[in-house]
Amino acid sequence: MILVRNLTKSFGARRVLDGLDLEVEPGAVTLLVGANGAGKTTSLRLIAGLSSPDAGTIAIAGHDLFADRSSALAQMAFLPQSPRFHPRLTVRETTEFYAHLRGRRSEVDCALDVWGLAEHSRVPTGKLSGGLRQRLALAIITLASAPVILLDEPSLSLDPEWRHHLQEFLSAEAARGCTVLVATHLLGEWEGRTDRCILVERGKARGDLPPDRISEWFPVALRGSAGTESHPHAALSRSSRSGLHSEPVALRVSAGTIDSSRLEESRSSRSGLQCEPCA
Repeated sequence: MILVRNLTKSFGARRVLDGLDLEVEPGAVTLLVGANGAGKTTSLRLIAGLSSPDAGTIAIAGHDLFADRSSALAQMAFLPQSPRFHPRLTVRETTEFYAHLRGRRSEVDCALDVWGLAEHSRVPTGKLSGGLRQRLALAIITLASAPVILLDEPSLSLDPEWRHHLQEFLSAEAARGCTVLVATHLLGEWEGRTDRCILVERGKARGDLPPDRISEWFPVALRGSAGTESHPHAALSRSSRSGLHSEPVALRVSAGTIDSSRLEESRSSRSGLQCEPCA
């Protein structure tokens, strides 16, 4: 679970987060949506411990990020929007490096297989396409086996097949009881593929949007928050911001597509792995 209270962050005179409150439950894929500059990426970076807020509290799986930082960070895995790796290390060397940090070297081959990287294992990461680099980062997330997973625009560089693969993987992780939080502006790609959708605007969480009709309600919610009634359902948009939408979309899990059993056999604990630049 992720619990955020009154989170505030400014960059110079610009206030990006203005008293953000979030409560993200385990066992679900939660989407964080908003216009550019709404505070989505800043929120994830603060939750991941990569930046410090001006005020507010963050708890990860019951651990206070500021009072018990190491325990809180051990509960999560974070995928930034543009993951970077040492350009001279191969795909296998990079994966082995992160696996060694957590004592999971026996799972490297499985992680590479799951994300279709086995045939690219000898390629230096500096020569990877954007999609392959993103899949490498996701392989590292897989190795983390963390109870809390944060992802910033994880499908941005993926083709439709691997985007679907990612969504099924995250649904499977949620079904295992993980807390999954995804920040994105690709509304159509995630519509009907998430259990909850939280609208962030002007540094605040304005409430929930129907997860199966995100693209329909997103602009309505923004107009409604500005005080207009131009859409016939604007009143419903306002009421949806009062709490969790009452009709969550069911999880989609395809065990045949993603074989996680091999990973489960060798997992003796659940700990996080930060997927930041390793240079």
